Amino acid sequence: MSGAGAKGLGERPALPKRFYVAAEPVETPDGFVVALDGRHARTPARAPLALPTRGLAEAVVAEWNAQGETIDPMTMPLTRLANVAIDGVRLEMEAVAAEIVKYAGSDLLCYRASHPERLVQRQTALWDPILAAARDDLGARFMLAEGVMFVEQPQTALEAVAHAVPREDVFALTGANVITTLTGSALIALGVARGWLTVDAAWEAADLDDAWNAELWGADTEAETRRRARRAEMTAAATMMTLAGRPG
Repeated sequence: MSGAGAKGLGERPALPKRFYVAAEPVETPDGFVVALDGRHARTPARAPLALPTRGLAEAVVAEWNAQGETIDPMTMPLTRLANVAIDGVRLEMEAVAAEIVKYAGSDLLCYRASHPERLVQRQTALWDPILAAARDDLGARFMLAEGVMFVEQPQTALEAVAHAVPREDVFALTGANVITTLTGSALIALGVARGWLTVDAAWEAADLDDAWNAELWGADTEAETRRRARRAEMTAAATMMTLAGRPG
């Protein structure tokens, strides 16, 4: 393609202009709706952008107020996740919960390296406490395997995970699903949801393999960009889970 107006491959489309002066949370029967100059904001599917708690609404509002002359969705992770929760997850909550349980059947934390010893020790130090928390809190005992050889997990463990998935709150469920798919671990997601793990500890556990490879082979710019994006998404998901369950 040629010509002065042609866009380069992979170039982002022009961002929309900011069309409002200020955003604020407004309490309604549907929850706390994001209002832009008094007008209720809507999701891409035209549903009200309504959050269950004031704290979560204020965090979403802060993203809208932080925009400059244009609106950049990439700088609004909580808004994007709220849209996913309202427009998508709300319509298929049982299927999303089942997907989290499916991940538990081949959870990242259960597949261990056999060498080198430093990597084995790091996995033990970061992952074993999460498995212990799952055992103590949920009564779920998981089997470990070396390498990628599949190990079938006890049905009782999967049932315990299914019972613990926050399926009654669409925002908490969305956050749990995002963390699960980002990390490959339902147990890390439940650790954040149930307070076994801080966000930093959850990221350290999830990022173990990538961090190991970066130490071994050196940092790759593209890979580091992807890691930062994953961490930002995980932080937003954890924030949404936490604030959705905190009345205010």
